[in-house]
Amino acid sequence: MLSMATGAGAIYLLYRTIQAGLNSPAFSMEPVSIAKLAVQQENLGPKDSGELRRLLMSLNQKQDEYAKSMILHSITRCVYLLESEASACSYEDIRLMASYLDDRDKDVKIHALNALKAFAGIRKFRIKIQEFVPKILELVTSYWDAELHIAGLRLLNGLPLPDHTHPLLRRAMPALMEIVQTGSSLAQVQVLKLLSTLAQKEDLLYDILNCQVHADFLNLFHASLSGNLLREVLVFAERLSEGRLTPQYQSVHWEYNELSLHEALFGDSSRLADRLLALIVHPEEEVQIQACKVILSIQLSKEEAATISTAQRVQSSFFDTDEEDLCES
Repeated sequence: MLSMATGAGAIYLLYRTIQAGLNSPAFSMEPVSIAKLAVQQENLGPKDSGELRRLLMSLNQKQDEYAKSMILHSITRCVYLLESEASACSYEDIRLMASYLDDRDKDVKIHALNALKAFAGIRKFRIKIQEFVPKILELVTSYWDAELHIAGLRLLNGLPLPDHTHPLLRRAMPALMEIVQTGSSLAQVQVLKLLSTLAQKEDLLYDILNCQVHADFLNLFHASLSGNLLREVLVFAERLSEGRLTPQYQSVHWEYNELSLHEALFGDSSRLADRLLALIVHPEEEVQIQACKVILSIQLSKEEAATISTAQRVQSSFFDTDEEDLCES
């Protein structure tokens, strides 16, 4: 009986210790458990769990590099799960996380970008996060790191980019084009999504088309590449082709560098047509469809160019005839 009583007492003390540990607000170095938060949120209903606020307060304290990375990582997970708590955050919280974009540690920068990407999914914070587009572009274009590229580009793709950012984007274009050609496959997908969006901006289209590219640029259209990457590069080519068809773009006589993207895709010596024909029989249907769209767009562009050329010849002939008649008179 004495042994049983002692054992029961020990079990009770162990229970109280575990309970106290679970209720403790101190920051843990382990990532926040999504499953645990999900259960807590379901049990609490509309009540605030306080988890996100606790993490933000921990971020305000002096932490080492590893701790900062883990806190930012946990904040990112919480924002996606606890949207109501995230919506209650302030602009000061956004500014706090953005301040870690200047941290000397690369991993902290990446986790800060991911946290901002999570908050960018909440409408009220997007304009505030736009203020940091110059810094985000600097990180993407100044460091050659696949994880940093992916995190920064994902964030840029989640933000509306206003007109006043176009000069910055114009200067960043060569670096973005370099990521397209030599970056990791995931970074290539993200940068192609960004460039496809920018190709629809009239004031940026020429800058994209006149970017200098490598001689083997068309290798991006090779059937051996992943379907995801092929779809994005085909969408990019279609957007460029469509942009060239607009009356505003055709109203100007553009001159392109002989090593430009325009010459690689649409120049007289381009082998893009051969690559597109090979993709028509690609195993993935979406790649087939997108390849057909690019072919049709290029064909329309050629027909439009032929129509304009014919109209110019007719117009020139008409004026020449009028001048001859006037001379005879």
